[in-house]
Amino acid sequence: MSSHLISSLSNSNTDTYKRLVRLEAQLRRRLMAPWRAAAMASSQLARRAARRLLSSQHRRHCAAPACPWLLGSAPPVLAPSPVAAAAAGDRRGFCSVRRFTGESNAAAAAAAVEEAENGLVAGGDQAIDFPGGKVSFVAEMNFLPESQRERINCYRVLDDDGRTISGSRFQEVSKELALKMYSEMVTLQVMDTIFFEAQRQGRISFYLTSHGEEAINIASAAALTIDDIVLPQYREPGVLLWRGFTLQEFANQCFGNKLDYGKGRQMPIHYGSNRLNYFTVSSPIATQLPHAVGAAYSLKMDKKDACAITYFGDGGTSEGDFHAALNFAAVMEAPVIFFCRNNGWAISTPTSEQFRSDGAVIRGQAYGMRSIRVDGNDALAVYSAVHTAREMAIKEGRPILVEALTYRVGHHSTSDDSTKYRPVDEIEHWRTARDPISRYRKWVQGNRWWCDEDESELRNNVRQELLKAIQVAERMPKPPLAELFTDVYDEVPSNLREQERLLRDTIKKHPADYPADVHI
Repeated sequence: MSSHLISSLSNSNTDTYKRLVRLEAQLRRRLMAPWRAAAMASSQLARRAARRLLSSQHRRHCAAPACPWLLGSAPPVLAPSPVAAAAAGDRRGFCSVRRFTGESNAAAAAAAVEEAENGLVAGGDQAIDFPGGKVSFVAEMNFLPESQRERINCYRVLDDDGRTISGSRFQEVSKELALKMYSEMVTLQVMDTIFFEAQRQGRISFYLTSHGEEAINIASAAALTIDDIVLPQYREPGVLLWRGFTLQEFANQCFGNKLDYGKGRQMPIHYGSNRLNYFTVSSPIATQLPHAVGAAYSLKMDKKDACAITYFGDGGTSEGDFHAALNFAAVMEAPVIFFCRNNGWAISTPTSEQFRSDGAVIRGQAYGMRSIRVDGNDALAVYSAVHTAREMAIKEGRPILVEALTYRVGHHSTSDDSTKYRPVDEIEHWRTARDPISRYRKWVQGNRWWCDEDESELRNNVRQELLKAIQVAERMPKPPLAELFTDVYDEVPSNLREQERLLRDTIKKHPADYPADVHI
């Protein structure tokens, strides 16, 4: 009953006003009764526990008579004895604890009585059932350190000379699989080199390479199945290559001709394939991560024997989408693999200026998911880690974070000159001494599965095939102009039809300013 209503009634009818005042007082008493009961129960529990504690101390140390003390007040000071002084460090003050599990006040009070009767309310045994699990209380004030004393170890199978490390545990690969992995790593390297040169010649507008990260691309892809959904960043063309995307399809996309699945509406290297479960590359950093969680959760709902995997660089961990996606995946227990390519430099910012944590791997633990750090230049280690991560993600219904330590040997893209922000000798060291292809080749050759003649033949064949694909892609006509306005609406709205008309009129007036091979 509002005070305004009571005031208005008091001016017109005194008896009615008095009755309403009495009614309001009764309602207040009824509403406050449960709270008073809970408060009295809490106070009684505190007094009971205090009396028990002080009585025990009196019996042991012949201290002063016990006197009850209220919740929040300081406990009585006991006369110190030699025995009491020695045990002082083992005693803790009493505090009443209410359970945070959604019980009613009465249930919470009953639970508190049970804990008091069982002697669980005093000393170091005190704990609270908080959402997420039981938390113990301590008297010492300890802040968690900003980092661990030692950095998290990095899983590795092959040493720098391509020999398996003694005692290493890894997923065995057959000769056929090992050779396919090596062939695709070489193919990716050759493809990157030629497309990079094509951009420098002005034949395509943009490109970026995967030099130094070939093992991450191919080995991770080899550990997946075609039913697994891939949400890439932009430095994972090897995953698409492994799944069967042809060199001609790569060339068609980079040249934006009419056979390009994106119909020429995307920058080069923004590949995508519905057939191969490979989402189209999107330039904005880390936006694909929450999408991957949603895709993974849909697989879980449909009880599919598959997972989602999403790739991103160390720079992507500085985006809000990274944190939202990890928390989302952990809470929903989505079967998704977060694969972080930590190549140390993002676009041009070193990791030392991006975060103070021990890389990305520690962040998985912070969000409640299993994580592993792996040598990204070790093909067998990457394959084994992703293979195991996939099994855990699907069978146990959980997200996994994989951080691969690697190095971007090439420039970030054709728009970048990495020598402006990192030492040339550092780049050269990683290009030669820590090259993932050379290391894996030593292991393959050590098994007598490969020789120099095979190497020459493979590289020559890939080069010839790609050069032919580029020639075909260059001669292929561009998509029709009308494709600029399709694939968004079922029926093209009037405003887009007007834009198309204006564009056509402009091209007719100024034909020299537009490509001649675009079909109007």
